[in-house]
Amino acid sequence: MKLTLIDWILMIVYFVFVLGIGWMLKRHMKTSTDFFLSGRSIPAWVAGLAFLSANLGAQEVIGMAASGAKYGIATSHFYWVGAIPAMVFLGVFMMPFYYGSRARSVPEYLKLRFDEKTRGFNAISFAAMTVFSSGISMYAMGLLLNLLLGWDFNAAIWLSAGIVLVYILLGGLTSAIYNEVLQFFLIVFGFAPLIYLGLKDAGGWSGLQASLAGVSTANGFAPQAWTASWQLMGSPSANPMGVEWFGLVMGLGFVLSFGYWCTDFLVVQRAMAADSMAAARRTPMIAAFPKMLFPFLVILPGMVAMALTANAGASGFALPAKPDGSLNYDMAIPMMLAHYFPTGLLGLGLTALMASFMSGMAGNVTAFNTVWTYDIYQSYIRRHASDAHYLWVGRMATVFGIALSVAAAYAATRFNNIMDMLQLVFAFVNAPLFATFLLGMFWKRATGHGAFTGLLAGTMAATAHHGLTLPLNAVVGIKGGWIATLHGYPSEMAQNFWTAIFAWTVCFVVTIAVSLVTRPRPDAELVGLVYSLTERPRDQHLPWYERPAVLGVIVLACVGALNVVFW
Repeated sequence: MKLTLIDWILMIVYFVFVLGIGWMLKRHMKTSTDFFLSGRSIPAWVAGLAFLSANLGAQEVIGMAASGAKYGIATSHFYWVGAIPAMVFLGVFMMPFYYGSRARSVPEYLKLRFDEKTRGFNAISFAAMTVFSSGISMYAMGLLLNLLLGWDFNAAIWLSAGIVLVYILLGGLTSAIYNEVLQFFLIVFGFAPLIYLGLKDAGGWSGLQASLAGVSTANGFAPQAWTASWQLMGSPSANPMGVEWFGLVMGLGFVLSFGYWCTDFLVVQRAMAADSMAAARRTPMIAAFPKMLFPFLVILPGMVAMALTANAGASGFALPAKPDGSLNYDMAIPMMLAHYFPTGLLGLGLTALMASFMSGMAGNVTAFNTVWTYDIYQSYIRRHASDAHYLWVGRMATVFGIALSVAAAYAATRFNNIMDMLQLVFAFVNAPLFATFLLGMFWKRATGHGAFTGLLAGTMAATAHHGLTLPLNAVVGIKGGWIATLHGYPSEMAQNFWTAIFAWTVCFVVTIAVSLVTRPRPDAELVGLVYSLTERPRDQHLPWYERPAVLGVIVLACVGALNVVFW
């Protein structure tokens, strides 16, 4: 790919603007609350777009396009089943606990609801997860700059890490949030022309269906396998994702989805930065409306790339192969940009890609430095230091968090679809955590001993399941089978879903069992932390378009219609 002066200017202007936002916000970072929670002063619409954009990193832009090429339209389940219902649940039911308790992080809520050891376990596991997630974004950006521009892979990783480091050190969470809003619009306007050009070249939706029918039959599936979301979910062998409807609904739609959107501090932190309880509850709803349309922005290019690759002789486009001979699905978006975008538009598209990587890295790093400072350092290393000291620790946590993320970037090179790796990490951390939250918020009998034991047992169950199973054609190691191979799955994603199901179920059952034989906390200590003991937020005085429940019904109706249309 050859860039012209206009393309370079567009990218340089973006980097200067990003760093400029951090520099302008530096003078407002006077306390740790300013740095970690934006002083709880962010308007609802800004928090909503940041909530969406924090998840709109390389994992989504590159990973969802890769999954679109690898699994087809069934990837939309990550949105219409695996995101929207959980986002509605978060806004209606869970944000009152997070925001009302005045907890500074999700692990801190666990301390308030349960005890210190439960908070500590989650803080450590969450910190590890954010490092892996940030590393995936770094890997994707390094891969992009290496393959498209010829830059050294290692230098590209360190360059991206350095830019994110500077603007978070300067402006903290506020800098990350406002940059995420900027990145949201860049991604939308940068990729919209790609959808039009690619779909036009494929012959429209009907031409795309015809091309992908050939891909489906060549891989041993029914012709509609790449373009039907539900029709072939009756058997794992009938669809390229290799999962049946129960594994999809339970593993993705319930466990992984609610575990991520309802308990992951990366996204919850954006809502907690809102300027009021009502704004915090609307934040996930505001994000849900554009979220349900994102399959057309990020999945469709992957499907088009797969269709064009199948007709490489006529289209002149083909996805590259990895050394093992498999297609490198992660290159779907970058290769489409190089194939279709002319000068100027190419610079915009690359800037949008880099914006997505920055968004993913910044989101994970700001979540990491908050949890490290409040839930690990302040709790176990130095309890009674000054606020200025914790502000300094947060900045230092940003530095070593990014350094650890660089190491995680190299582990991501083992996967041909970074979304597979990301969902594996979520299965270990978020799946058992959601069982803990579900019981903690809605069953006052749940105890700290039960929550801790359940989390530990759920994580061990995920470890055991992963170590005893292996995806088809995978090598024993990071993809599983390192204990023994007792069961095989058709795909990495199917293995991830079932790992999550085992982790959630074991945590849920063990938490109940241990809670029933240990002493619960008095009701007076659980007011504001458990649903039955907490006053419901009143929103009758608000207009209908600001009421979370009304917005939630509208969102669910829309996403239900999308599932029917693409059945």
